[in-house]
Amino acid sequence: MKSLSLVGKEKLEIVEKEIPKINDNQVIIKVAFCGVCGSDLDRYFKGKVHYFPITLGHEFSGTVYKTGSKVNNFHEGDRVTAAPLIPCRKCEYCLRGEYSHCSKYSFIGSRQDGAMAEFVAVDVENVLSIPENVTLEEAALIEPLTVALHGVERINMNAGSEVLIFGAGTIGMMTLLSVKALGAGKITVVDLNEEKLSKAKQLGADEIVNPVEIDLDRYFENNRKPDAVFETAGASQTQTQSIKYIKHLGKVVFIGTATKDVKFEPQLFEQILRKEIIVTGSWMSYSAPFPGYEWKSGLNYISQGKIDVKPLISEIFEIEDRNKPFDRMVDQKLSSIKYLYKIT
Repeated sequence: MKSLSLVGKEKLEIVEKEIPKINDNQVIIKVAFCGVCGSDLDRYFKGKVHYFPITLGHEFSGTVYKTGSKVNNFHEGDRVTAAPLIPCRKCEYCLRGEYSHCSKYSFIGSRQDGAMAEFVAVDVENVLSIPENVTLEEAALIEPLTVALHGVERINMNAGSEVLIFGAGTIGMMTLLSVKALGAGKITVVDLNEEKLSKAKQLGADEIVNPVEIDLDRYFENNRKPDAVFETAGASQTQTQSIKYIKHLGKVVFIGTATKDVKFEPQLFEQILRKEIIVTGSWMSYSAPFPGYEWKSGLNYISQGKIDVKPLISEIFEIEDRNKPFDRMVDQKLSSIKYLYKIT
């Protein structure tokens, strides 16, 4: 089979590999589409992988190619997607159904070969059927959607709550779609990229703010502060601003991964106390029964038309294009949201 393998830092090569072998409780998926995640960028550009060579890719869809002898709920040709986390199922957190906190997990496309290849092996517990009216392209976006849904569900957000989202990348947009589907009131999105902000407006944001053009202090002097803030940009400035601009008794969810030191001046940190803010983090997207309500809900939202992920697909590449989507994702002149590889 063809595999787009990362053989070194900034070195992607198409190599021939054997089709994976599976045990009795696994499935081989013939991959149709695989997304490029922001987490893949460090693996490609900085070589932050567990080993070379490795096949990346954990956001994918396809059809069942082969099943293990004990698999009876999936059959050849079934349209499927899959959760990439492989929990140990034995540690304290797994036994509590908190799979995102597993201490001995593996992960498709990170700790073992992923889906930027014609075939990928997956434990049957990880496999989910795709509803008939959901395309394979849409299904390849289910993993980032579940990350957003998990973040939104970290707090009790009442219908009509006013929401502020920092960041209009993939997770920011997915968060926008999620809170809208769950009945949020006014939704404000903040980002530096005008094209991404325009896309956010098209997807249902009530207000869009570019802090280069509009001073946020002045903006929130003239507008109500939000009931809930979702930080998806992972920028130190927006991580502190999340505390600064939340209303009293509000809720802040940190989804974006920090890339620099985050410093809270004493007066700003005190706002957590004085406002009695609820602050929480969000990590991955799993719950019990595995892989979790996030995955079933995400597929249902798409199937029912409550969430439309199609506008987030910026471009589809062939694996022969190798590093093109990676290079485009870091091009500041472009406003891409999600790039997919079409595998088969």
